[in-house]
Amino acid sequence: MIHHWTLQQLRLFEAVARHRSYTRAAEELHLSQPAVHIQVKRLEENMGLPLIDQAGKKLLLTRAGDEVYAAVLDILTRLNTLSGTLMDMKGKVAGPLKVGTVSSAKFFMPHLLGRFLREYPEVQPQLTVTNRARVTERLLTNQDDFVVMGQMPDNVDLVVRPFMENILVMAAHPDHPFVGEKNIQLERFANERFLLREPGSGTRCFTERLFASKKVMFQTYMELGSGEAIKQAIMADLGISILSLGSLDLELETKRMAILDVEGLPLHRMWHAVHLGGKKLGLTASVFLEFIIKEGGYPLALETS
Repeated sequence: MIHHWTLQQLRLFEAVARHRSYTRAAEELHLSQPAVHIQVKRLEENMGLPLIDQAGKKLLLTRAGDEVYAAVLDILTRLNTLSGTLMDMKGKVAGPLKVGTVSSAKFFMPHLLGRFLREYPEVQPQLTVTNRARVTERLLTNQDDFVVMGQMPDNVDLVVRPFMENILVMAAHPDHPFVGEKNIQLERFANERFLLREPGSGTRCFTERLFASKKVMFQTYMELGSGEAIKQAIMADLGISILSLGSLDLELETKRMAILDVEGLPLHRMWHAVHLGGKKLGLTASVFLEFIIKEGGYPLALETS
C-alpha cells in the first residue's frame, strides 16, 4: 500500500491539514483548489481511511488524519534536513531555506531575501508570511529554519537574534484633528476609533498593553486581517492604529497618512530571528541569518528560556 503514496500527495495533505483549508493550501503551493482536493482524496483512497472530515465550512482531521499528519511532518522535516545536510557536506550555500515571518515584517523580509539570493542563486527559498499566532505555531513545531517576529512566546527555550529596529507609531489620516499637536495624552484617545489586527497579533498586543498601562479604555472600531488593510482604512479616514514605521514609507511620502505625537510613542523595539534552543542551523540558514544581522546592523545574540 505504501508504494501507492506519493511525496506530492503527502506535501499537499500537510498543507491542507495545517491550514484546515483546501483553498489556502492551494494558494500556498500555487496550485488550483480542485487539483489539491483530488490528490488528497487519492491519498485517502490509497490509505483506505478518511483523513479529513468537513463540518459545515470547517475541515477537521480524523483520528487517522492526526496520525498521518504527525508522520508527514516528521518525513518532510527529515527530508529538508537531509537536503541541507548534503549541501553542508558539499560546503555550498544552496538548497532549501525555510523562513516564517509575521505579516508586519513583509515590507522588508522579501528585500533582504532578494539581496541574499543575488549572492547565493542556488538557494531555494520558502518565505511564509502569516500572523503571529501561526508563526509561533511554526516555531514551536520546528517547521522553519528560523522565524522572524517582534514578540517571542514565553516559557520556551529559544535562541533569539535581534537584527533590526522596529519603531511603532500612531498613524492617522492627514486631516485628523490631533495632527500637529505635541505629546498627546493617551486619555484623549478613549473615544477614538481604533483599527486593530486580529487577537494574537503583535501590534495588537502592544496596543492593548500600552493603554492598559495607563488604565485607559479604548474603542475597537474594526478588526482587519492585515496591516495593508489597516493602512487602507486609515487613508479612508475610518480610524487610527499603531503600526510599524518602516511599513509607512510610501504613505508618508505621498502625505496620505500622518504620524501623531503621542505619549509613550514612538516605541523602539526589535525584530528578532528566532529558533528553538538546541537546534543546529544548517550552512545555508546560518549564512542567511548572519546576512540579515549584518544588513540590519544589530550584531547581538541572546538566549531566552
